Amino acid sequence: MSKNNVQHDVIIVGAGIIGLSIAHYLQQEGRMVTLVDRKGIAQEASFGNAAAFAVTDLLPLASPGMLLKAPKWLLDPLGPLTIRPSYLPKITPFLLKFFRASWPDQYKRSVETQAELMNLSRAEIAKIAQMPKMGNQIRSDGALHLYENEADAKANDENNQARKKHGIPFRHVEGEELADLQPGLSPHIKSATFLPTWQTVDDPFEWANSIWDMVRSDGGELIQSEVSDLKMSGEITLADGQKIKGTNIIIAAGAWSHKLTAKLGDKIPLETERGYNTTLPVGSFDLKRQLIFGSHGFVMTPLSTGIRVGGAVEFAGLEAEPNYKRSEIMLQKAKKFLPDLGTKNGTQWMGFRPSLPDTLPAIGHASASNKITYAFGHGHLGLTQSLATAKLVCDLVAGRTPEINMTPFNPSRF
Repeated sequence: MSKNNVQHDVIIVGAGIIGLSIAHYLQQEGRMVTLVDRKGIAQEASFGNAAAFAVTDLLPLASPGMLLKAPKWLLDPLGPLTIRPSYLPKITPFLLKFFRASWPDQYKRSVETQAELMNLSRAEIAKIAQMPKMGNQIRSDGALHLYENEADAKANDENNQARKKHGIPFRHVEGEELADLQPGLSPHIKSATFLPTWQTVDDPFEWANSIWDMVRSDGGELIQSEVSDLKMSGEITLADGQKIKGTNIIIAAGAWSHKLTAKLGDKIPLETERGYNTTLPVGSFDLKRQLIFGSHGFVMTPLSTGIRVGGAVEFAGLEAEPNYKRSEIMLQKAKKFLPDLGTKNGTQWMGFRPSLPDTLPAIGHASASNKITYAFGHGHLGLTQSLATAKLVCDLVAGRTPEINMTPFNPSRF
């Protein structure tokens, strides 16, 4: 066969955790997969995320509570949520849709849909945990959502009410019990919500590469190249001019996905929530479990490779240079709450979280072809929802009816 028009079975554009998980699931159904990624395996958001299976998080970012906090946060250019002034004109249409998604009708639908997707995620995580190679990377230590005062705790009431409704265990802790769950907290921390079913992985990059090892051993291939064009026929043009074609195409290219869908006539309001972190060396602190500082917009995660301090949201698009002062501010705050934390020799990182206005991903077929399927826009929950997304995509590709209602994920819903 000539170099051009090489025929493949399934081509997955994107080799992050979503694309890799879909590849693994499709292989279990006998499909042959080829991954195409401009940088390689898990080099974007999947490389340096917070490492959590956050299946207890049900509330969308677009919420009445967020709208109350946002004005105060936006006044601080280094706070938990910021929009670079130069980017404001471009992001305004997204913000209007975000505002609409926070209205009671859409907000309620988003919470219920998120709960369904989290239930499926929980089931799929339990399955993969049975594989020794994968299960040994999962930490089931729970998480602590920490509060400095009563107002902080009250601000999390809505989260806990949603958890109670959907049978997710949690309990309020303070005093000795809190100190036992995480020694070394400063007196600034008065209480916490303990989430016993929260899980994390040893390192998200290692997790992604373990899935890639399975995909590769089952015959999966990787083409490292940018996609310069995509046609409804399934023909993909690579950066070097080579053309390849797939029986099925999956678009799972994270924050860059909308650039490809636009070539197919599907204009999707995908934005990137730029997230920052610092990974401190092993031994910087005896962190027992993930700590969530909700009012400050960051988390701390114990990894096999160190301690990761990161989070927050910056809207500035895909092209602006990183502002690592954001990483430094979070590290300073972490030191305030954990006085014995060693903050030297950390590695800073910034990643692009692909996000849609209602916090729900786009999972469904292209508007003009059921041979092209979209799977992107998971925001902060890509790792958490990766396996459930893979199961849903497999159902769609096979022509089966998925076990949850797919209407809220319809890529054309906006």
